[in-house]
Amino acid sequence: AALVRVGGSDGSWRGSSGVHDLESGRPADPGARFRAGSTTKVVTAATVLGLVAEGRIDLGRPVQHYLPGLLGSRFRPVTVRQLLNHTSGIPAGDGLGTTFEEVYAHRFDTLAPERVAASAGAKEPEFCPGKQQHYLNINYTFLGLLIERVTGRSYAAEAGRLVLAPAGMRDTYFPGTDPRILGPHNRGYQAVRRADGTTEFVDVTEWNQADRFAAGDMISTIADLERLLTGLFRGRIVPRPLMREVFSVPSGITGASYSAGGLQRFEIDGKVYWVKSGGRYGYNSAIAATCDLSRTLVYSVNSTDAKSEDANPVVVRIITAALR
Repeated sequence: AALVRVGGSDGSWRGSSGVHDLESGRPADPGARFRAGSTTKVVTAATVLGLVAEGRIDLGRPVQHYLPGLLGSRFRPVTVRQLLNHTSGIPAGDGLGTTFEEVYAHRFDTLAPERVAASAGAKEPEFCPGKQQHYLNINYTFLGLLIERVTGRSYAAEAGRLVLAPAGMRDTYFPGTDPRILGPHNRGYQAVRRADGTTEFVDVTEWNQADRFAAGDMISTIADLERLLTGLFRGRIVPRPLMREVFSVPSGITGASYSAGGLQRFEIDGKVYWVKSGGRYGYNSAIAATCDLSRTLVYSVNSTDAKSEDANPVVVRIITAALR
């Protein structure tokens, strides 16, 4: 399935294609929920910035102050801003496997984010904080735990209060350890090569995403992600004095492109877009827009190799049609 919404000063376009599932072959549901993957990070960043506005978090204060003992003694002070823009130097935490076959075998197991963070904090730093930029989920795992520590409430509750409610994202939620996608949704599949050379499409719709936590376990719709995009860029979610953080890429770091707002800066044909993509097995999604919202794009594609490093040809065609 492919679900697309394009908007901006030239008007809007909505479209869907593909099927709901391979068994029935009935048309895809254009209002379906899906695993939004790392687009969750935009919600997490906005939640942190909302707590900064309330005076409960200081972007320049070390995370060691808020979460004492979680990072080993080999780590220099890592600021909250460095977590937001992926310049912390914290390495990836342990997971449930490295291949599809390994993680699929554990798809109903729960790996708590606290364990993921603790495993990362027990390793050597990748680099001195602020000296390089390396996009990793672990930064936003720490931010989710930080949100819970300073508020005494769950990440989901604070993200709901500070982001989902102001944006009007009524069909978005955080599943925790529930492996299901509640409500209408199109099935997700992973293409797996059999020993005889043929391909099997394995249903990966049900999957416990607890270890993704604040880095990528959100379930949403393209309409809700469009509400997130427009609400954020119009200053309705993050207070305007902090909006500079949303579009602030660290200076002095070669190749840096990620901002403290959870977004990545891209230039296409001389026009700057702020983008965040996400991928979980069976599902790819993304949001993209110019600062002035003269062009916006939100899509969800049920990729059969969603974690591949190769560009999905359907996604490439969508981006080319919408942004060029």
